[in-house]
Amino acid sequence: MSAPAPREDDRPMLVVTDLRKTFDVSKPWLERVLGGERKQLLKAVDGVTFAIKKGETFALVGESGSGKSTVARMVVGLMPPSAGAITIDGNVLSGRQGYPRALRRRLQMIFQDPYASLDPRWRVEDIIAEPIRAFGLAASPAAEKARVGELLGLVGLHPADGVKFPHEFSGGQRQRIAIARALAADAEFIVCDEPTSALDVSVQAQILNLMKDLQQRLGLTYLFISHNLAVVRHMAATIGVMYLGRIVEIAPAEQLFKAPRHPYTRMLLDAVPDLAMTGKPRVPVQGEVPNPISPPSGCTFHPRCPLANDRCRAETPVALDGVACHAVHEGRADLRATG
Repeated sequence: MSAPAPREDDRPMLVVTDLRKTFDVSKPWLERVLGGERKQLLKAVDGVTFAIKKGETFALVGESGSGKSTVARMVVGLMPPSAGAITIDGNVLSGRQGYPRALRRRLQMIFQDPYASLDPRWRVEDIIAEPIRAFGLAASPAAEKARVGELLGLVGLHPADGVKFPHEFSGGQRQRIAIARALAADAEFIVCDEPTSALDVSVQAQILNLMKDLQQRLGLTYLFISHNLAVVRHMAATIGVMYLGRIVEIAPAEQLFKAPRHPYTRMLLDAVPDLAMTGKPRVPVQGEVPNPISPPSGCTFHPRCPLANDRCRAETPVALDGVACHAVHEGRADLRATG
């Protein structure tokens, strides 16, 4: 008897399979020949795999240089992957194959800096209307204007704000405009690349609450990129922890915060301020991310890991049960609840 087909609601919106991105950072050919040097390749993303269900938020966290934003840009189609596949709502995309027009409309992005991502020479009404015009979503100029006003109201701004320029708004208001632009094409999947990191803490909370409200009202699916674990805990259902181009741990948000397994995940959580003053021993993140052009052998985290042994230095761990760590697989890393 064949297995029942998955329900529409159960099918993942996004599946990333063994995604890789390599950049050639070599010197010019003649300079390499004269100096007797070889090509230098930087593996920004090295075999990343994850899936996101429709209507959920999946977060990627890690230090700067871990490859989070590179994954985001490949998913949204801003740069092609070197290898691997991206499947969006059943559409398999790989290599340098472009996104179909209908799929590009459903896939949008919110950038980190709301001022840099908005054209300062355009009025807000034109910025938001651009996706509507590009995809022919309005039957008339009047319908387009009405839709722009509706989107401004949806993100907490007034329709009359459409005649203003981006510099006339605060940072939080500019990010609301960026969200309205992402929604203008009737997007279903939105990649959020650190959308609140450039904002004040109080404004961050307003934008995050707005995004969660829009997700519930419109059924949106988010890929959320952040280095702020407090933000991720508020937003995400599932979290992937990246280090030097790889996902070292992936787990439901509640489980990851209560019982982190990978030593790197524990160190990231220990770096979060203990506002409750529980008095639990904390180990701040030690060292720096290695040079990705010449990463350490074996487990790339071993130079900073207190549990590293000879196997860690020689053999790259594979992901088993959501974590890629020899110490965890061998039972040398006791689970420690963080509360």
